[in-house]
Amino acid sequence: MEQYLNFLKHIKENGSIRDNRTSVRTISTFGYQMRFDLADGFPLVTTKKTHLKSIIHELLWFLSGSTNIKYLVDNNVNIWNEWPYEKYKQSDQFQGESLKEYAHKIKSNNEFAEKWGELGPVYGRQWRHFEDSEKSVDQIAKVIEMIKNNPLSRRLIVNAWHAAKVDEMALPPCHTMFQFYVDNGKLSCQLYQRSADAFLGVPFNIASYALLTMMIAKVTDLEVGEFIHSFGDCHIYENHLDQVNTQLTREPKPLPLMNIKKRDSIFDYSFEDFELVDYEYHPSIRGDIAI
Repeated sequence: MEQYLNFLKHIKENGSIRDNRTSVRTISTFGYQMRFDLADGFPLVTTKKTHLKSIIHELLWFLSGSTNIKYLVDNNVNIWNEWPYEKYKQSDQFQGESLKEYAHKIKSNNEFAEKWGELGPVYGRQWRHFEDSEKSVDQIAKVIEMIKNNPLSRRLIVNAWHAAKVDEMALPPCHTMFQFYVDNGKLSCQLYQRSADAFLGVPFNIASYALLTMMIAKVTDLEVGEFIHSFGDCHIYENHLDQVNTQLTREPKPLPLMNIKKRDSIFDYSFEDFELVDYEYHPSIRGDIAI
């Protein structure tokens, strides 16, 4: 994962200090691209342990079309909890619960989860039910059908940025649009990410879209090509600088392999269908999310 370390170096060397919607400033630069040949291995960051369980469950959650965190919390994945918790804290029903206590209520109380675990029309909604006043489009199903029947199309696109719905979302999409490309029996994917938390978010994003590309290649009987990751605002939060510097002292380890069970439909996958092999990594490095 030398590509990822070069990305961190680029931000440090070329970025400027900027304020943002959070209380933590960033070192930020605009525009960057990484490329990963998926035949070389599964691009999971090795200079710190990356929590694959969260990545897989989040991707399955997106693909299900859900926008409520209960599925994630039920599977002990807590990466989305802070946003609906902040909304709950501002309500007249807040009783002083900690974030951990809030997550327990989501897991144990379906009625509470239905009301206070909702994120608005975020990724899953846009991927599976992109809608206007007249119709709704399942973009994932449509793009897979196009890959099978018209693989040379230049319209193999999924768009998560619905301008009319952005203000209804707990967090507007950071990874906004992705496009597939078929050549010589290989499926490639390019993602455009408008906003990239380089330390916490980007390792998840790389692995998630690489995995999605591999899954779609499976169900369309194609080999894997490249995952191309293009960025807008690339940033390191100031409270992540020590963690980034630690990573930059570490030597990347060989990439692991990802084995994926063959399924007829991408919507049939479950967590047990994925096997990561030979993942070597440096110790975990923790960092706080800026809300």
